[in-house]
Amino acid sequence: MPWNDNANPGPWGAPSGGDGDRKDPPKRPQGGGPRGPRGPGGPGGPDLNEVFERLQHRLGDMFGGPGGNIKPGALVAIGAGAVGLWALSGFYIIQPSERGVVLTFGAFSRISGPGPNYRLPFPIEKVEKVSVTSLRRTDVGGQGEGDAPKESQMLTGDEQIIDLDFSITWRVADPKAYLFATRAPDDAVKAVAESAMREVVGKTPLQPIISTGRGQVQLQTADLMQRTLDSWKSGITIVEVQIRSANPPPEVVSAFRAVTNAEQDAAGAINEANTYRNRVINEAKGDASKVLQASEGYREQAVRDAQGEAARFNQIHAEYRRAPGVTRDRLYIESMERILARSNKVVIDAKGASAPIILPPDVFRSRAVPTPQPQVEVGPPQAAGKAAQ
Repeated sequence: MPWNDNANPGPWGAPSGGDGDRKDPPKRPQGGGPRGPRGPGGPGGPDLNEVFERLQHRLGDMFGGPGGNIKPGALVAIGAGAVGLWALSGFYIIQPSERGVVLTFGAFSRISGPGPNYRLPFPIEKVEKVSVTSLRRTDVGGQGEGDAPKESQMLTGDEQIIDLDFSITWRVADPKAYLFATRAPDDAVKAVAESAMREVVGKTPLQPIISTGRGQVQLQTADLMQRTLDSWKSGITIVEVQIRSANPPPEVVSAFRAVTNAEQDAAGAINEANTYRNRVINEAKGDASKVLQASEGYREQAVRDAQGEAARFNQIHAEYRRAPGVTRDRLYIESMERILARSNKVVIDAKGASAPIILPPDVFRSRAVPTPQPQVEVGPPQAAGKAAQ
């Protein structure tokens, strides 16, 4: 049946004329007569026009009461369905990396954890999902090719200008404080980072910042940022501050390089002078130590020799007091042995000799100086006394 058939009323009843003008649609003949090719049993499937007509009749019976008014039961069903859908809209899911901040009429109510949760439907309650495990990054001084001189140019402690770009890695520690402490948390982190870095750089000379002192600057900046954000109760934790680049402004790069080269040359000359000084001082100290040790050795030797001679004299004196004659003869003989040992002379005691004394030729040959023999110990006093008798 065509849709523009005026005999078929729409779902809202007849086009005009009220209930009296409404006419029943023509009925199809009943019975087992022949069916067209699109009948229920035909190969083409059910007749779509017939299905739509039945649906229109049912909707008309439900909503079309006397005088074209909607039936009360239909209103109740529509209301119940709408309330059910509104109530079902309160279900929501929080991911493991998130926390849900539930707001009741815009005021904080509670924090929901990961998994399925329920809130009162809008506009009573709503949920703000906040990621608490993901790391966030904020760049100061520009990013990539874009440069922001107003953010990156700073004044160092020795009144030098430096162009410094850095990044801040941070995360949310308290979702409630993160949403309510500051109006724009990302902008707050950037403002605090720039302020803290300017304060730290303003107390640090230029050379450490561009060479080996970056780590200390980063740690001090992160600590100052964290203390500032904690005082605001922002619910933000600073993970890391990373300096991406730290260089003098392009306008003074050539002059800065010249100063750097001069400083390196001066440092090299100072190191060379220190090396020469250390070498000369060490050599002088070595020579002085050598002379001192030699003098100490000579002093020790002289003292020991003097002590030995004094001990020997004391021993001889003690023996002389016990046996003066024997000691004098012995000292005389020993002295003559030392003196005559170096001369080529023969001394003969001819007293009481009756015949001439013939000496062998070897006696008159030159003799080598004999090696001094060890001193003979003086005997006990008793033996010396008997010899004197």
